[in-house]
Amino acid sequence: MRESTCQRIIPHGSGSNHPADTITLDETARHRRRAKLTSDGGIEFLLDLPTARLLRHGEGLLLEDGRVIEVRAEPEALLEVRADDPRHLLALAWQIGNRHLPAQIESDRILIRRDHVIEEMLTGLGASVAHVEAPFDPEGGAYGDSHSNHHHHDHNHGGHGHSHEHGDHDHSHHHHAPHHHD
Repeated sequence: MRESTCQRIIPHGSGSNHPADTITLDETARHRRRAKLTSDGGIEFLLDLPTARLLRHGEGLLLEDGRVIEVRAEPEALLEVRADDPRHLLALAWQIGNRHLPAQIESDRILIRRDHVIEEMLTGLGASVAHVEAPFDPEGGAYGDSHSNHHHHDHNHGGHGHSHEHGDHDHSHHHHAPHHHD
């Protein structure tokens, strides 16, 4: 019997309330486009999505035979970052974002992966930082769900590479001819 294929993700709360099984994965393992996966109960299937995305806690993986495998986010070792007030939390979020760290931003806290260097920086900025075990569901960000940061800074943000084209003028820097910009 050939394995089932999943080509559709159904949102949390839609579809059947009785999934055939669950699959429990940490955040890194939930960032997928195409992969052979095995559910917690042993159902083997091929995930085959048009683009890579983060499978979020509670979403359903719809198999072609109609069964649904519910995604469970495995608790991970995280830092819970809290602040004195909303503006302070925004400033901390900016510091975290400026370092391209995946972050789950909530109204009263930010969750990031544990990192003692970042922990010291945030404590130095007045944050209250606690070690927690929790599912990690970071923001998709401006570039959709293609996290360009799974600790390999390739900075090719989903097709918006830095190709340095500068309009019509060329960059041949001849020092004899004057540089005309129309």
